[in-house]
Amino acid sequence: MDRLQTAVARRIAVLAGGNSLERQVSLASGKRVFRALREAGYHPCWFDPAEQPLDVLRWWNVDACFIALHGGSGEDGTLQRQLEQWGIPFTGSGSTASQLAMTKSAAKERFLQAGLATPDYVLVHTSEPLGDVVGRAAALGYPIILKPDQQGSSLGVCRIDATKAWPSAWDEVSRFGGFALAESFVEGQELTVTLIDDEALPVLEIVTDHDIFDYRAKYGTSKPCARFASNLPTATYQRVQQVALRAAQALGTRGLVRVDLIVDRQQQPWLLEVNTIPGMTDHSLAPMAAAKAGMTMPALCDRLICQCLATEVSR
Repeated sequence: MDRLQTAVARRIAVLAGGNSLERQVSLASGKRVFRALREAGYHPCWFDPAEQPLDVLRWWNVDACFIALHGGSGEDGTLQRQLEQWGIPFTGSGSTASQLAMTKSAAKERFLQAGLATPDYVLVHTSEPLGDVVGRAAALGYPIILKPDQQGSSLGVCRIDATKAWPSAWDEVSRFGGFALAESFVEGQELTVTLIDDEALPVLEIVTDHDIFDYRAKYGTSKPCARFASNLPTATYQRVQQVALRAAQALGTRGLVRVDLIVDRQQQPWLLEVNTIPGMTDHSLAPMAAAKAGMTMPALCDRLICQCLATEVSR
């Protein structure tokens, strides 16, 4: 197995858990990463920011951090900004790109500035009267997708097919507070593209019995939730990968990211969002795409560590 600077990069802090609503998924991601790093020849140590503050970790004894935190301050740029200030190499995107990607409305504006198609949306706040929200969102037409502006793992995502469905959907999205997006629904194939820097891995098609690919569809079943998009026309397949790369470039991401899109009946890709810390669990899509590209989990984790060290050296 090829490694970059293995001799000086053997002590890896795996950051997982945290106190976000995605804690359980993060713990599962972290445990799998921990095992993979050990198989790859590293000496990982476990660190859960929910159990103790970052500054108690013996950073002088750590060569790099593998961030397996999902949601909250572990994904929105807060943790990344702290590590940048301390000069600690870490996997994944920097603080600015992490903050942009975590805020769906900000990411969509970057997509539009880059000339990339993304569904029309209205930004609302959960403190607004429901009647006002419904009135503002009416121009989108039904169905409408309602989602929190800053959550991962599809938490709080609802599909609204008619005006009468608003109250229950509003109650659900309001659980997460703050801003929310009312977004036009695009009929088509839901796809996801995993990227490692500027390399696009095999495209996956989302498969679910649910109306939408929400949290329950992702983690509430043992059935596979994706398959390889072998039925896409070659031109569409290549365009989807290209659009995913352009979306990541628009946000300035690096390392491992996952880009979610929908391809409509006219073969037009529509960008939904970019996930800067994809899940690494047994059910997760990024490791599935990496495996199709010939990378085992240890090889994938090794490559991400090598990349973060190379990035740090080049700064």
